[in-house]
Amino acid sequence: MTAKWRSSFPMLSKQMHGKPLIYFDSAATAQKPQAVIDAITNFYQNEYGTVHRAVYQLAAKSTETYSEVRKKVQKLLNAAKPEEIIYTRGTTESINMIASSFGKAFVKPGDEILITESEHHSNIVPWQLLCEERQAVLKVAPINEKGELILSKFEELLSDKTKLVAIAHIANSTGTVHPIAEVIKLAHAKGAKVLVDGAQAVPHMRVDVQALDADFYVFSGHKLYGPTGIGILYGKENLLNAMPPYQGGGDMIDVVTFEKTTYNTLPLKFEAGTPMIAEVVGLGAAIDFVESVGLEAIYSWEHELLLHAMAGMENIPEVRLIGTANEKGAIISFEIEGVHPLDVGTLLDLHGIAVRTGHHCAQPTMKHFGVPGCARISFGLYNTKEEIDRFIEVLKEIIPLLKGK
Repeated sequence: MTAKWRSSFPMLSKQMHGKPLIYFDSAATAQKPQAVIDAITNFYQNEYGTVHRAVYQLAAKSTETYSEVRKKVQKLLNAAKPEEIIYTRGTTESINMIASSFGKAFVKPGDEILITESEHHSNIVPWQLLCEERQAVLKVAPINEKGELILSKFEELLSDKTKLVAIAHIANSTGTVHPIAEVIKLAHAKGAKVLVDGAQAVPHMRVDVQALDADFYVFSGHKLYGPTGIGILYGKENLLNAMPPYQGGGDMIDVVTFEKTTYNTLPLKFEAGTPMIAEVVGLGAAIDFVESVGLEAIYSWEHELLLHAMAGMENIPEVRLIGTANEKGAIISFEIEGVHPLDVGTLLDLHGIAVRTGHHCAQPTMKHFGVPGCARISFGLYNTKEEIDRFIEVLKEIIPLLKGK
C-alpha cells in the first residue's frame, strides 16, 4: 500500500543535507499529495470566484464546490446534517470559538470546566481565559505514568457544576488514545457537554460523532494532508443554535440596521467574512484522497509502524519512551538521558530525518514526566518500516556523539 500512495507526495522525493528525506513529523503537519496541490492550483487558475455573494458563473461554481466540501466533512465525521459543520481556520480557532460562544451562552460564575493533564495548549489556554472572564473554575483530570487518563479520578472530578469537558481524542505529546466514548457517557450523566479535540485522530482513524455522541468535535485540515488555514468545528445543531455568533461581519448576518442586527442560519452564523475558499477546496481534495486510501487501511498500517518503531527503540538502553499507553496512536515521544532534545533533532536532521523537538505545546504534560521537552516521531500513511530501521540505525550512531563517548 505504502509504495502506491507514497509516490503521490512530491516532497518525499526531496533530499535534505544530501540524504533522502525521512519525514517523521506528521503530528505537527502532514505532507500534501499532488491531488491537493493540483486542486488548489486549478481553483486559483481556472475557477476562482467568491462565494455566497454573486450570481455570475464563477461565483456560483465556487459556492457549489464550497458547499459540497461541507457535505464531504459531514460524511467523514458522520454528522447528522451539513449545517452542523462550521469552517474555521483550524483546531485552535474551533476551540476558541466554543470557549467564547458556549461560554457566553452557558457558563456562569462557579461553573466548572474539566480538562486533562495531557492537553495541547490550545485546549488549555482558551478555557483559562473563559474561566477568568466568567469566574468559573478550571479542573484538571490527572494521567498515570503511561500517559493514560485515570478514569476513576476523572469521574470523581465531574460534578453537577461541570458545564463542559474538553479532551483530546489522541494526545499530541504521547499518542495516548483516550477512552472518548466512556468519557462522554460519564460527562453526559452529570449533564455536562463534551468537546473533543480530534486534531490527531481524524487523519488516522474513522471517527463517528453520532456514535460517540460528542457535542463538539474539532480538527485541522493540514494534519489531514490538506492545506493550512482551514479547520472544522462540528457541533450538535441545537447547541449551535443556542450559542451567539463568534464574530460579526459579512455572511453571518440576516438583516442589519443601525438599531439591530439579526443573524443568519447555521452554518453561516459562525462564518463571518470572506472565507478560506481555496483552503476549503484543498480540504475537499484531501478528504477524497484519504477516503481513496481508506481510513481503516491507514490506521492498520500506521499501527504496524508504531509497533515496529517501539520495538526498535525499546532495545536502545539510553532511550526513554515518554507515553506508553496500551492504546496509542502513531506518535512516539522519547528522550536520551542527559542530552538536550534540540541536539537530538539537529543531528537527526543532518541525516535527513525530520523530527519534532521541544515541549510540543504541552508543557503540563512534560512537567508530569519530569522533562522540559523531548523528541517526537510521528507517522503518516506514507511512512515505511525501512525509514524506521534507518532512524533506529542513525539514533544508535549519534547517541555516543551526543553523550560525548
